[in-house]
Amino acid sequence: MVVRVKFCGLTRAEDARVAAALGASFVGAVFAGGPRQLSPRQAHDVLGAAGTLPERVGVFGSASADAIARMARESAVTIVQMHDDPRAADVRAIRERFGGRVWAAARTSGSLLPEWAEELFRAADAVLLDARVSGGLGGTGVTLEWRALARSLEDLRGDTPVVLAGGLRPENVAEAIRLLAPDVVDVSSGVETAPGVKDHARMRAFVEAVRSAAP
Repeated sequence: MVVRVKFCGLTRAEDARVAAALGASFVGAVFAGGPRQLSPRQAHDVLGAAGTLPERVGVFGSASADAIARMARESAVTIVQMHDDPRAADVRAIRERFGGRVWAAARTSGSLLPEWAEELFRAADAVLLDARVSGGLGGTGVTLEWRALARSLEDLRGDTPVVLAGGLRPENVAEAIRLLAPDVVDVSSGVETAPGVKDHARMRAFVEAVRSAAP
């Protein structure tokens, strides 16, 4: 099993270049508020520094489908990540306006997936698991209950890729992969010295830990 890496919450071109050099499959910018928020033009420049290989992901909150599609085009992201408790209808609305893939976040409380998770697995190109934290959509550093979630996912995931976020860092990502077998691991705060400022040594350690977990 090849587990791919996404470095999210990028705010600096140099961090995007390091992500690409380390072999990350995805680089992400946040449009959903918080300390890592970028404008579409800033995201275009930051993610563009990674070159052509990593796919570019835009993380969106409660903006309208038209606004999301416009910002996605302006920033040149290839994947829209909907993070504000989207439903299947929201995924379809983005698809009507955006030519790339759509990921949908299923934010969990404890070990429980939201009741609409099953519809997201049918509608989205990938489902991202993250912690539900009051006052924040992501990048909170809160770890999920991987073993319990693995049981909840057994009957849902099918062929839909699972993107695991929520409190991942170099010290625990191998265990998360072992317990949950995600297709993609998504890290932001776990490799930072400050919000949006990545530590290149920790980025490297994260990638090495992911590779060490592969069978």
